[in-house]
Amino acid sequence: MFSTGSTGDVFQQVDQFWSILDDLSQDDPAAYRKFMEKQLKEGAEFCAPPELDSCLCTEILEPKKGSLYINICSWKRVPAPQDPSMPLPVCAGTLETDTHEGQGWYSVLDVALNPAVLQESKKDKTEVYMLALSFAQQQHGMSLSQQYTVVSCSPKSSPDDVHRRLGFRQWPNTSGQTDTASQNPAALLQQISSLRSEKQHKEPAAQIISRPAEHKKKDLIQVISTTFVQPQKPEYQFEVKTDTVGVAHSMELTVDLPKVCSMSECQLRISKDDVLLEVEDVYYLLLELPKTVIEDTAYAIFNKKTRRLTLRVDVF
Repeated sequence: MFSTGSTGDVFQQVDQFWSILDDLSQDDPAAYRKFMEKQLKEGAEFCAPPELDSCLCTEILEPKKGSLYINICSWKRVPAPQDPSMPLPVCAGTLETDTHEGQGWYSVLDVALNPAVLQESKKDKTEVYMLALSFAQQQHGMSLSQQYTVVSCSPKSSPDDVHRRLGFRQWPNTSGQTDTASQNPAALLQQISSLRSEKQHKEPAAQIISRPAEHKKKDLIQVISTTFVQPQKPEYQFEVKTDTVGVAHSMELTVDLPKVCSMSECQLRISKDDVLLEVEDVYYLLLELPKTVIEDTAYAIFNKKTRRLTLRVDVF
């Protein structure tokens, strides 16, 4: 709205804008009210949370076999494509991994698009689903089966879970049910500013663009901007403890975590065959154990001085 210039020029332009709004509120209250309600509505829509649209499930082939659930979400914060020939904006959340009791590992990924995109593909979402699969493969280094099943819901698909992974924060509703016609420009602009301030404070999830269907042969997805950083694989060491005759009785895993301050930051899960260590957005380590272990005997210690986690567990 304002051109760039010196601080004095900017303040002068702001004063002019205030003056215009003051005049409009007095000379044409109806136009003033329409303008302000439009700004408040746009701000409220921007603050609306993502909503789950559909979910698909496919098989992870590499690096470790398991299931991948992809939640397709509708989110007004994701820009709508301006032209069918232009790239399609998509917003993706962090990848979350867990285990089904007795069924092995699975991962959950949330992919959000503008509601208009999902409405347009309401009858056939094949293209949207293939886009989501391609994104997961490219962004997370997975090899996926191209066969998928549309399911009613995924594990960890509550609104709170989806909002957390996509980085959405619910801000207080400052718009209320106030009468815009009776308020002065300063009060209404303060409401608009409050509604839109989330854009400045929020840490958005990864934003990508994909090429439209007719250009799919090359570079299907391109990352254009992101604050989501792939977790790094920490340095670690395995040691199998043996008795005097050389029979293995326990295993010790040590992991260097220089960016971790306490054990509470770590999520550690172990099965009889493998172990998973996660520190959200910082570290990710999934290892197959060289020997079958007794899960109930596992215990871990974190040394705050050396920033090192030590896991010990007995073997069969």
